[in-house]
Amino acid sequence: MTPLADRRALLAPPLLGLLAGLVLWALGHAPGATFAMGALPVLAVLLAEMARSLRGGDFGLDLIAALAIGFALVMDENLAANVVALMYAGGQFLDDHARHRASAEMTALLARQPRTALRHGPGGLEEVPLTTLRPGDRLLIPRGAVLPVDGLLEGESALLDTAAVTGEPLPQRAARGEALLSGCANAGEAFDLLATTDAEASTYGGILRLVRAAQESRAPMARLADRWALGFLALTLALAGGAWAAIGEATRALAVLVVATPCPLILAVPVALMAGLSRAAKLGVLVKSAAALEAMSRIRVVIMDKTGTLTRGQAELVAHAGGDEVLRLAASLDQASTHPIARAGGGGARPWTGAGDARIGARNPGRRVGRPGGRPARPGGWRGLRAGAR
Repeated sequence: MTPLADRRALLAPPLLGLLAGLVLWALGHAPGATFAMGALPVLAVLLAEMARSLRGGDFGLDLIAALAIGFALVMDENLAANVVALMYAGGQFLDDHARHRASAEMTALLARQPRTALRHGPGGLEEVPLTTLRPGDRLLIPRGAVLPVDGLLEGESALLDTAAVTGEPLPQRAARGEALLSGCANAGEAFDLLATTDAEASTYGGILRLVRAAQESRAPMARLADRWALGFLALTLALAGGAWAAIGEATRALAVLVVATPCPLILAVPVALMAGLSRAAKLGVLVKSAAALEAMSRIRVVIMDKTGTLTRGQAELVAHAGGDEVLRLAASLDQASTHPIARAGGGGARPWTGAGDARIGARNPGRRVGRPGGRPARPGGWRGLRAGAR
């Protein structure tokens, strides 16, 4: 089972025990044993995790939860024990859920990086692992492929989708000898690339390293929580013992332990930071460290310089001219294209033409000429159309 599934299973006993106990109470039966049965599995898992942590030299605040559950069971306050067990199990589940989502978003970033590349060798093209690429290698970048490393364009020109790296929604035309960044996608015809870095030192490799380092860094608030963890534990135990001694009722000590059990400062800070960093990376925002993310909470004004670009990372069709019939023809031809403008045209045509109208034709990938609805048509810009007419 995955850690998330384990936490979900741990959450079930106290939740079911609480619901069953409330039903028994409503029917006039004693629910104490049911509440206790819901709390005991959580206490057993908690004690096992504490023992494992102590062997690793980690002494945390789980002791408060264990004391609260155990003390409540000894005092026959089974409902309190069940509630504390439910709070602890629920907190652990939310913690693992946030970490799982953060891990999934990081995995999505890693998935964009290709695992292999096509390299020109003595015997022709060969598919090689990304880790074997070195500066000076000549690579073939097929249509739609992501550049595996930084390099220089060896062909006459190339059309690149740089949205994943720069946020620019429109494809960029590069000329021979121009430096190209890894992580960009080839939106045009295949071309050769002369590698100038290996995968680890490439631009996209640096982005991945930055995201990993930010996730592993500690924000001032998180360090503060860790620093005061033992002090908080000692204070909780002192207050619980003092309340018991002053009033002479053990329930007062139990109340202190129950109130202190959630430990929101310790649980919430690292989870919130990691989830925020991963979510930002998924949206294309790279945060240098957890400390930088925490400092952003104090920002009230953001100033963009004149070269700053704020985009959604993809083109969008917002208006058209020439009538719905022309739009239907263009959308029909572009629906199978990987070009960013073609994707915007094909999907953006639907508000005007309807979902079905954009699926009426066929497209020739080589010449970009098709016969949607039996009528010959060819999409493109004015310069390309004029060149085709000649």
